[in-house]
Amino acid sequence: MATNLDIATVPNTSQGPSPDDVIVVENLWKTYDMGSEQQVHALQGVNLRIRHNEYVAIMGPSGSGKSTLMNLIGCLDTPSQGRYWLNGHLVSELNDDELARIRNKEIGFVFQTFNLLARATALHNVELPLIYNGTPSVERLERARAALEAVNLGSRTHHKPNELSGGQRQRVAIARALINNPSIILADEPTGNLDSKTGEEIMALFDDLHHRGNTIVLVTHEPDIAEYAHRIVHIRDGKIFSDEASSRVRNS
Repeated sequence: MATNLDIATVPNTSQGPSPDDVIVVENLWKTYDMGSEQQVHALQGVNLRIRHNEYVAIMGPSGSGKSTLMNLIGCLDTPSQGRYWLNGHLVSELNDDELARIRNKEIGFVFQTFNLLARATALHNVELPLIYNGTPSVERLERARAALEAVNLGSRTHHKPNELSGGQRQRVAIARALINNPSIILADEPTGNLDSKTGEEIMALFDDLHHRGNTIVLVTHEPDIAEYAHRIVHIRDGKIFSDEASSRVRNS
């Protein structure tokens, strides 16, 4: 098992990642023991490669394995078998503490339920990842303000979540996801709690983030939301069923 990020970094060989890859998954399995010698294979030999500045949607019905794949890509869980590289690091062999450091540094999470601290201001919610990694307070506040400006919430820095609309709360969550300049933005049903007009505004923001050079992985069960991405990966029964360009790319 790799004991630090330098050891876990993999050189550019015929196996594993190339310099253009940010996510490489090889023969990934996730198996759950259900007792009485019964097992459920949530993922069955998944192979996936995502390059820097790609915009990819992962789709699938309930029970397809898409949430399991999201948890593995997000370093929230470890695979039963197979290998996973994130930005050149073989994270499938890291321990829990090392995974926590990778999550903080390399991944910006955006959740359906926003996951904001109710009693904290927008500014404090955004600076939280920097508190966890020990960034000095002056730099924290400066970067948090800049992140809120980037999502057009510079005038809402001292508002608490209950003083913001649903769309504004999601923008705070996106600003927080951007604060560490992560390798990927991992968005799980980011419009699920929003009305259609606000959802369109949030997806337009993701478009803008992609144009600025961010790599975005969007997990959704909604076809119209998936079509905002440039590539759509369908998962069914723990396997990749299809992997193709979205209609916005095919029709451009």
